[in-house]
Amino acid sequence: MRAAILHNYGGNPTLGEWEDPAPSGAAVVLEVLAAALNPVDLRIASGRFYGGSPRLPYIVGAEGAGRTADGRVVYFDGAIAPYGACAERTLVGESNLLPLPEGLDPAVGASLGVAGLAAWLGLEWRGQLRPGEVVLVLGASGPVGQFALQAAKLLGAGRVIAAARDPERLEATRALGADATVSLGETDHAALVAAFREAGGGGVDLVIDPLWGAPAAAALDACNLGGRLVQLGESAAATASLSSATVRGRLLSIIGHTNFAAPHDVKRAAFTRLAEHAAAGRIRVELERMPLDQAAEAWERQRRGPGHKLILVP
Repeated sequence: MRAAILHNYGGNPTLGEWEDPAPSGAAVVLEVLAAALNPVDLRIASGRFYGGSPRLPYIVGAEGAGRTADGRVVYFDGAIAPYGACAERTLVGESNLLPLPEGLDPAVGASLGVAGLAAWLGLEWRGQLRPGEVVLVLGASGPVGQFALQAAKLLGAGRVIAAARDPERLEATRALGADATVSLGETDHAALVAAFREAGGGGVDLVIDPLWGAPAAAALDACNLGGRLVQLGESAAATASLSSATVRGRLLSIIGHTNFAAPHDVKRAAFTRLAEHAAAGRIRVELERMPLDQAAEAWERQRRGPGHKLILVP
């Protein structure tokens, strides 16, 4: 079968031939319908991912949508190494299969896991979003941010602020539910804090943060008493300089989140709701399909940050 194979950590996958998987025990073979690329795929492929990397060579891709031998169309993650999502077929444990609603585009279904769950679980499970609260989404123009804007509204946020660098993509977030926007092109800390507070009508209750660095520090300074920041990634910087007085004086909480650590029942329930909203048109996913043959090109585009989901279709 054709597959996108990584031979060197830090390099790009290349299209090649790989032996077909065979079912074994609770592991089932899936016909891959769509494979979604994510920043975490590149971190795993670097060989320096905190959760570990498969032995080389291996087939890249953490998530996708596929069809089982009995005809079920499912979302999957956690393919059994050396198999991955970016191939014509893959091997996945039955417990890692989540049903997709009838009629949902498999490319959309493949997009809901890594980015969609990070946003939804960050808001609901980790952030404990309460109805009427003000939510600030950092990196709002990227896939996680786009999901977070829409999920915040569906979960009852009273006001949602989108923050990003690209002016055109930032303005487009209004169509996804943003009530206000803040440019992250502003480098002055005090000015950015003031902009966040003004956009929030005085302050912010919950921050969804895939960036860290200076944007996170400013967001914390704009938080109301008891505010929470859910930390999802480090697209802006790996470290941040924070004010101790701000954190303790406002009783702020900095909460880490990774989908890998979420209990299976929590992930399943969240994914089911996400998929139902997507099937009903209440959540929109900006995506681009590319053929599996262009896996190396798609990988390079993911490295540069395309701003939407890249989907490889075998």
